[in-house]
Amino acid sequence: MVQEYQSPVRVYKYPFEIVMAAYERRFPTSPLIPVFVGSEVTADDTTNDGSIRTTERRCKLVVEAPYLLKKIIGVDYVYFIQKNVLDLRERCLNIEATNETFSTRVNVLEKCRYYVHPENSEWTCYEQSALLDIKYFLGFESSMEKLGMKQYIQNISKGKEIIEFYVDELKKDGITNLPRWIPSGGDQTCDPNNPEESLIGFNKDSPTTADSQSKIWLEDEYIKRYIGELTPLQESKLVQFKKQLSQLQKSKLPSDTTLLRFLRATDFNIEKARENLSQSLIWRKKHNIDNILSEHEFPEAIKKYFPCGWHRHDKDGRPLYILRLGQMDVKGLLKSVGEDCLLKQAMHVCEEGLKLTKEATHTSGKPITTWCLLVDLEGLNMRHLWRPGVGALLRIIEIVESNYPETLGQVLIIRAPRVFPVLWTLVSTFINETTRQKFLFYGGNDYQSSGGLNEFLTEDDVPDFLGGPCKVKIPEGGFVPKNLYLKEGELEKEACTITEDSIYQSVTLTKGQAHEVFVQCEESSSVITWDFDVMRQDINFNVLRLLIDVQPSTLLNCARGNLNVIEKGWKEGEHYEKVEQTILCHDGESVQGSHLTTKSGTYVLQWYWSSDSVNISSGHHTKAKIMYYYEMLKSADYRGSMSSLMSANSKFSSRSNR
Repeated sequence: MVQEYQSPVRVYKYPFEIVMAAYERRFPTSPLIPVFVGSEVTADDTTNDGSIRTTERRCKLVVEAPYLLKKIIGVDYVYFIQKNVLDLRERCLNIEATNETFSTRVNVLEKCRYYVHPENSEWTCYEQSALLDIKYFLGFESSMEKLGMKQYIQNISKGKEIIEFYVDELKKDGITNLPRWIPSGGDQTCDPNNPEESLIGFNKDSPTTADSQSKIWLEDEYIKRYIGELTPLQESKLVQFKKQLSQLQKSKLPSDTTLLRFLRATDFNIEKARENLSQSLIWRKKHNIDNILSEHEFPEAIKKYFPCGWHRHDKDGRPLYILRLGQMDVKGLLKSVGEDCLLKQAMHVCEEGLKLTKEATHTSGKPITTWCLLVDLEGLNMRHLWRPGVGALLRIIEIVESNYPETLGQVLIIRAPRVFPVLWTLVSTFINETTRQKFLFYGGNDYQSSGGLNEFLTEDDVPDFLGGPCKVKIPEGGFVPKNLYLKEGELEKEACTITEDSIYQSVTLTKGQAHEVFVQCEESSSVITWDFDVMRQDINFNVLRLLIDVQPSTLLNCARGNLNVIEKGWKEGEHYEKVEQTILCHDGESVQGSHLTTKSGTYVLQWYWSSDSVNISSGHHTKAKIMYYYEMLKSADYRGSMSSLMSANSKFSSRSNR
């Protein structure tokens, strides 16, 4: 088993000579490093001109381990051999430490380096790497590996403050400046005012040149300011990831925040992150994503009827995106612009989000790497569960999860109606667990109570359509006019699944004829959903429940289209009951809906020629035509989806069922 660590670059804003004097004060032991209880110099040599000093020490460290493990190990202390090579001419110190104790079973190699900052000769940089290889340790390899890395990280996290402490001690002793090394002839080796000379420590003959170093340069202060607080191990993974990519990637590297997002999405597994990022970079190049903000033009339907847009920031400074899904005509948009255009629209939003988070980082003075999504579901109903529309949504989720991981900081779902658990059941399995944990659900008007939107938005930023004072500049949404619909051939070019009508059934009705579909419901609290288009004439639609038992053969014949369930002479209240009000559906209209059953039994979806109105535009037709699809979500599935929402967030209350 091998564990590796690579630190970011730490910067001390002191000259190299002061930092070296502070470093020497750590020996032979330091009260700031309790685990380091002593050291002795075993060799100390200096070159004839005094420019290079090589020092070897035998260092004694306390074993910090549980009592039982220490008894098994059999030692209270371990010893390391440290070799320091101080090059005063180049102004750098190279340190290499290896373990003496258990050297046949465990290999520990630590390398550290102090050197002059490449852009400021009065500053000093420090970086370190370590390798832990446990070959055999009495069956406790895994425990020792975790223990060793934990202890190591705890110690290195104090490294910078230790140097700062001893620099302050030097100041107390009146030491604020130390001369640079000069050769015996008396001439100073470098001019500190010469920018070329200030790059000393980045010897052009060295494999780590200034150019190569700039590709993987990550200072700890830069990480805290522009990326965010990371643990030492996370910093190490980020530095290793960037270093690997710099060796493989010939073109420009992705941003550091992008690298971190892919690492977070894989729980800092470098190999998985590299594989996912490589696939994403290929995808970006294939679809010209880098130019989508400047080249993508929105169709008229998107500009006028896509009820979404950016709106200020949340309390944490994250850009806020509002999606009024309940006001969106999913079918109309798909038929107007095609699925490919909607996918590009989603990518456009994601690219805008990356741009806005970068701007927010610079303006707010703190790292902003994610954005907040507010989804308003008022108006959501079964028309939003149109199969091709849900399919397009799932493809968008899949693309975003693969190529924009860890971009969402918070997702606020408000005014969730009773149909929402059905939609959540369909899409939640495509959202990874880490992202799902960022969802908060508010049913009804719960978003207005304590712990609602006021937790995330200032009062002045609450949108006007939610009762706030802030005017939101996004389209209202609503139904897309059919004159904006693409023609059938154009839809096929857009690779839109709405041209695939295999899940729909078509039926033609003559005057006075009805078409009925039975739905056998074995449990109450199940959900029946329907979606149909009226292709010709006006149609009435009913949802009924039978009050009498019907022979299985009758239902079978009905399913085959041979006869109707509702026989002539049957009376409402005696043979059947209406569970939904009759709907008059006009020629060309699309209808979606749902019914939450209160009783088990046989339910009937019924369409029949309307005698209440005459469609002038198509009055010459002697037949009516509909295209329909229906589905039933069983009680257990529905309750399961509802329970998962409620367990995910206690704010999703029973009000959402209104």
